[in-house]
Amino acid sequence: MSEVVKTHRCPICHKLFVDDKYSPFCSKRCADVDLGRWFTEQYAVASEDLDELEVEGLSEALEHVNQSAD
Repeated sequence: MSEVVKTHRCPICHKLFVDDKYSPFCSKRCADVDLGRWFTEQYAVASEDLDELEVEGLSEALEHVNQSAD
């Protein structure tokens, strides 16, 4: 029987690779490129601004959780 070799595709350079040392990246360079993108805020998670009532409701819920934990 032949052994199955699992390959991955690097999300930065799109090169196929087998080694899991820097997974999910193919190399330290690609891992550093990704980290640099995070540091320079090139990646962002979309969010919506909350209105005042939503903020108050979340604050009250948080206070309630903190009080019940004591």
